[in-house]
Amino acid sequence: MQQQASDRGRAYTRVFSRSYYAKRSWLAGCCVSNAFYCFPCLLFQTLGTDALWTTAGVRDLKHLSEKCKRHESSRSHLDNCLRLTFFGRHSITEQLNEGYRISIRRHNKEVTKNRHILSRIIDCLKFCGAFELDLRGHDESESSDDPGIFRGLADLVASLDGVLKEHLENATVFNETSKTVQNELLDCMLSVVKEEIIKEVQSSEFLSIQADETMDMATQSQLMLVLRYIDPRNNLQERFFEFIPMQSPTEESISTALKERLATILPDDQKSKLICQAYDRASVMRGATAAIQKKIQDLYPNAHYIHCYAHQLNLIMPQATSHISKVRIFFSDLSGFASFFSRSPKRTGVLDKTVAHKLPTSSPVKWNFHSCAINTVFEHREDLIRCFETIRDSGDFDPRTVREAGAFAMLLEDPDFKFFLQLFHRIMPHVDLLYANLQNKTIDAVHVNSCIQQFQQDILLIRNSLHSMVELSSEESSSCRPTKRHRVRSPENHQRIAEEVCDTILAHTREQFSLTNHLISVTLLQGDRFTQYHTMFPEDAFSSTLKAYPMLNGSKLKTELSLIYSKEEFKACCGVVDLFELFMENNLGEVFSETVTLLKILITTPMTTTEVERCFSTMKIIRTFLRNTMSQDRLNALAMLSMEKELVMEMMDFNQRVIEKFAVQKERRAKFLFK
Repeated sequence: MQQQASDRGRAYTRVFSRSYYAKRSWLAGCCVSNAFYCFPCLLFQTLGTDALWTTAGVRDLKHLSEKCKRHESSRSHLDNCLRLTFFGRHSITEQLNEGYRISIRRHNKEVTKNRHILSRIIDCLKFCGAFELDLRGHDESESSDDPGIFRGLADLVASLDGVLKEHLENATVFNETSKTVQNELLDCMLSVVKEEIIKEVQSSEFLSIQADETMDMATQSQLMLVLRYIDPRNNLQERFFEFIPMQSPTEESISTALKERLATILPDDQKSKLICQAYDRASVMRGATAAIQKKIQDLYPNAHYIHCYAHQLNLIMPQATSHISKVRIFFSDLSGFASFFSRSPKRTGVLDKTVAHKLPTSSPVKWNFHSCAINTVFEHREDLIRCFETIRDSGDFDPRTVREAGAFAMLLEDPDFKFFLQLFHRIMPHVDLLYANLQNKTIDAVHVNSCIQQFQQDILLIRNSLHSMVELSSEESSSCRPTKRHRVRSPENHQRIAEEVCDTILAHTREQFSLTNHLISVTLLQGDRFTQYHTMFPEDAFSSTLKAYPMLNGSKLKTELSLIYSKEEFKACCGVVDLFELFMENNLGEVFSETVTLLKILITTPMTTTEVERCFSTMKIIRTFLRNTMSQDRLNALAMLSMEKELVMEMMDFNQRVIEKFAVQKERRAKFLFK
């Protein structure tokens, strides 16, 4: 409000300051009538209320302060303010009644005590869930010798907390250690953590999902869902969200389940946030027309498909070696060593005495077990020969064992076997290094690309040095007398097979790890290429990036990238994570907004689904053979407490939020809500 005024012939403008509302909360202004009113008096208008503050309104800014002071002192104003304060509450008579106030204090004191007891029980559940401990015992009665870990932990806490001890000994209304209360508390805890995760997801800019399916101990098909995003603190997070039971793991049922969960996580106006979906390479997941990734992308157009790179490595090595018959036979023979000893403790005893080293058992899923087997056999070959000869010559074993031991001893002396053992002993460390790098959840596409290039260079060096290895192998084999069954192959034949192995590994690596269209954008942010890009801007990669991510502002992004390419400060960054941290540490996020957006997209895009595999391992610990009747909600709650224990610990009000949900879940005889 403004008013023109004059004083001693000098004209000036009087302006109302909005800070006046903070000094007097009852004051209300109207821009239509251009006047001020008293809100409590306008609302109630008790007897004696001044009509100036309810009907006419005060328009005189010069005397506004004086009129406000006079009105605040009036009885009618005080009466109206009191009515507004207690509006909707109990009557003033009840508020002033001493007996009523005493009952309120007694009720709130009991609520405080009940909440304290319930908070201690929640702490016990959090502890058991974090360490994947079995809550229930065979018999949870007072006289039981095995009441279970949860009841034992509650008794331990009660020995340190007198209030909880008294409650456990004397409570008749609320028994919080019962199975029903446990399940209700676990449901509330799961709901609180999910709400926190959804809150973080909705405040983030982008989201990726990782999903996979497996069979649990109860032969129930479980679909695992993990969310990957950058939280408001600019930290990368991979959060477990849920195990989803599936009647049949078909593309229709899996896609329907994922759509239902995504609908609860992302509202309709945030569908563009989902920028990636990562699965393994099963045909039900990756098909271009009717598979899961296509059904999800129809609803979320920016959700590009990523095949787990660690899973691809597990596919490359079998594919690269299975079509070479001699190599396939070598690995079959290699897996026979562990099988021989695993069938008899007596054989294992001889192995422990002679070799003092275990042989890794084969796995139909993981390829890297071959690396452990190759290293063990290569380093302990002479000891294994003595071990097999001891079993063969001891006379304490059955004829079949003696026959197999003799065959394995001859196999370890075979020149072909020794050559392939030496060849893969040189190859497998590089496979292990690549596999270990791909297991890192923070690895980005830039790092993956550099790791693959280094792996290919290492395999190429091995291929170029095969001639010297073949010569050394031929010198060793020349001292061995060839037999009719085990003919010594020529050095040229050995070198030809070894070159074929290396060439096949390189070819499959180039094919499996080639960058798809939406991942070509990582080449824009490779620090080792910035000098080249400063001279010639990468137009093709830039166009593919804009096509894959239409939310980017192309002209501004190109300007930012051109400036980045010309600065030495950015060339030392070896990946998108390092570059993102550099922008955040120097508060450049707003200046290079489009580049930071692209960095967030690339960081949010997962290169592996290793977090899903870790969650499957947790599920197998929680739902064991002896606990295969566990309900689905209880499984999800315990898995959440285990895998997201850090998030639970960071939520300072976690117990209180759980108690609030528990208190209103249904009508309870115990008191948990304050008056």
